[in-house]
Amino acid sequence: MTTGRGTTPGTGSATGARPTAPPAPRPARARPADRRAPGRAAPWVRLPGAGPRPADGGSTTAHDLTVRHRLLLALSALLALSLFVSYQGVHGDANPLRTSTAPAVLSLDTALYALGQAERDAGAPAPTSDFQKQISVAAQSLSAAAADDDVGGPAGRQALQTIAGLITVYAVKVQKSQLQPDGSLMREAYRSYATSILTEKGTGIQDRLKALQRQQRAAVHRQTSFGPLLWLAWSVTLLLALALCAALLETQLFLRRRFRRRYNRQLLAALVLSAAGVATAVLFTVWTQRGMADTRQLLDSPLPGRLIPVAGRDTALYLAHTGFRASAAVWIPIGGVLLMALAETGLRRHIDDYRFRPR
Repeated sequence: MTTGRGTTPGTGSATGARPTAPPAPRPARARPADRRAPGRAAPWVRLPGAGPRPADGGSTTAHDLTVRHRLLLALSALLALSLFVSYQGVHGDANPLRTSTAPAVLSLDTALYALGQAERDAGAPAPTSDFQKQISVAAQSLSAAAADDDVGGPAGRQALQTIAGLITVYAVKVQKSQLQPDGSLMREAYRSYATSILTEKGTGIQDRLKALQRQQRAAVHRQTSFGPLLWLAWSVTLLLALALCAALLETQLFLRRRFRRRYNRQLLAALVLSAAGVATAVLFTVWTQRGMADTRQLLDSPLPGRLIPVAGRDTALYLAHTGFRASAAVWIPIGGVLLMALAETGLRRHIDDYRFRPR
């Protein structure tokens, strides 16, 4: 059978028949709310362990939840660790300064002043009660300083024992000189020997005490200094706190946009806890460091005898409550665990729900 003119092969229709219309284009498929347009992901969403990012056009909600979950846990742990190290760097020295170093400096000042007064009374023609009282004050001050095991270490304790022995010898020689007739050679010999025990350069009681004083004042400077390492530690801590607060706010906005949830109570509680905890730690640190700096300034030079009791009261006032503030460091790891728990509970339900959602 031949094909007639005007016919189209394979159509079976005659010439002039109405051609078949092409199929209508399919309507564009609506993009679900949990799918993103193709594009390059932000660098911070590619965290290790978060799994591969879905292909362009695929759902990214599960991946984004996992990334934010891991980021919040990591920042919470790092903030707690950094805050604990920074806080202890300041408050760890406050209690030793209050209980041992500062009292030892004042005890040595008292001993030196009392020995100076005793030397003045040693020239009396007869033994006096004032001399014995000053020797007793010096001995008691040395005993108070020796009660602190940190005074110069083993060498410092040995030096205090030597000084205590020399004070006893000094007192005996002075008393013997006062028992001798006025103007006798024996009186002058005993008096000269006693004075050399007290004032001999390098080996005398006063020079030994001054050497211990310098060591203790150096310890005060070490304990009260806020050096470059502490500045670095606190800078890192504040940056981590800002990063965690920003991540919590961004995650809250993400949940609100994706799941139409206005507020996530756990994330908001974590935000309040982190901000309040860091602010409290900073405030406690400022108070403690200010008191330590005032103590260092007060003890930086030898004090006259009448000002030593005043300095003791002022030191106690400057360093008041430092023990309580130092003990607050135990709450930092607890707060870090609580932050991680809030971040976990705030996102876990969404992660579990979306993990089993049909695709």
